[in-house]
Amino acid sequence: MDAKNSPTAAALTITRVFDAPRSLVFKAWTDPKMMARWWGPKYFTAPLVESDARKDGKIRIHMRGPEGTIYPMHGVYREVVEPERLVITHYVEDDKGNIALEVLVTVTFTDQNGKTKLSMQATPVKATPEAAFMLEGMNEGWNQQLDRLAELLPTL
Repeated sequence: MDAKNSPTAAALTITRVFDAPRSLVFKAWTDPKMMARWWGPKYFTAPLVESDARKDGKIRIHMRGPEGTIYPMHGVYREVVEPERLVITHYVEDDKGNIALEVLVTVTFTDQNGKTKLSMQATPVKATPEAAFMLEGMNEGWNQQLDRLAELLPTL
């Protein structure tokens, strides 16, 4: 299998119910100030968040790991249907600034009597061999990130 041109892992699907209205959960996924407060796994920060949440708009996030390493990601919003659906292509860079991993992320937001059912699917599209650790940590990383979102929402 050519790791540069073939999907290297199965899609990751996560479903959560947040005790917050759909409009707020959607905003937390698109507003840079809110995103900076929850984006990234446990113990990570997001010192740079840029988000132009519209079709073909750009997204750029730098996550800082607990050891101080910056993990840059950028991407493009493929679809934005407020407050129902986001489709974003994420490009994760290696330490030389090259694309190590491309992931298509689809998020749907469904109202459930004032709460929000969120379904997220992250589908790896392309990966270099150096991205193996990113793919291995994708499930845990996304789950920790969504835990952080769940903790933030009641404070908004």
